[in-house]
Amino acid sequence: MATSERKKREYAERETLIIDNTRNLLLEVGYIDLNMDRIAELTEYSKGTIYQHFSCKEEILVEMLIQSAQKCGTFLVRGSRFQGTPRERVAAMALGYDLFIRLNPDHFKSKLLLQNESIRGKASPVSQKKLDQAEQDNIGIVSGVLRDAVEQGHVQLRKGVTTEEVSFGLWTGAVGAYVLMFSEVNLQALGISDPRMAVWNNIHALLDGFGWHPFFHELDWEQTRIRIWKEIFPHEFQQAGIASN
Repeated sequence: MATSERKKREYAERETLIIDNTRNLLLEVGYIDLNMDRIAELTEYSKGTIYQHFSCKEEILVEMLIQSAQKCGTFLVRGSRFQGTPRERVAAMALGYDLFIRLNPDHFKSKLLLQNESIRGKASPVSQKKLDQAEQDNIGIVSGVLRDAVEQGHVQLRKGVTTEEVSFGLWTGAVGAYVLMFSEVNLQALGISDPRMAVWNNIHALLDGFGWHPFFHELDWEQTRIRIWKEIFPHEFQQAGIASN
């Protein structure tokens, strides 16, 4: 039994090493020049060993995206459990997403590199389904808090608007902003001196637009930000070196 457990642990550790090294290699050489030979060389495993885990590079990349989505999901879940109103919980999830990217920039960068590549279709149906589920789970976390807000009377969505659509608006707005942050666009020249604060303000502008209580001007949101960081993400708060003044 002990030997079996050890082998399982070693297999999982080897798989994690392959995925992590593939992410680093992807950021260095790009998708086109990424291949199993280079992955084997970087990990110092034989190609045969790599193929014991993954049938092709796309399988590795999809598993990489799955792990990134799941890791991001842990931040969203923790934010959703913040002891506050649904709007404060949305704010906590937004800050959790920001912390995830601050602490795991390579996860976000690698996802961006793969957005326009048709890797899903080259992966197995099982892997495709697993990735779809991981992404749906994250949207579901946000939508769940939005449903709480509707049920508790904090917001009344107009006819035809769903909580999933509001989640989509929040998600795309945040992701689009971080794409620009990681790009070569000169945000300072565009008048954006603090892009993360701009994301924060835009999220609240969207929620105000839906008539979501409490409105932005009704709370001391800066103190709420600090409370979220320290109560929900204390270790990540320290790791990210965020000033709490």
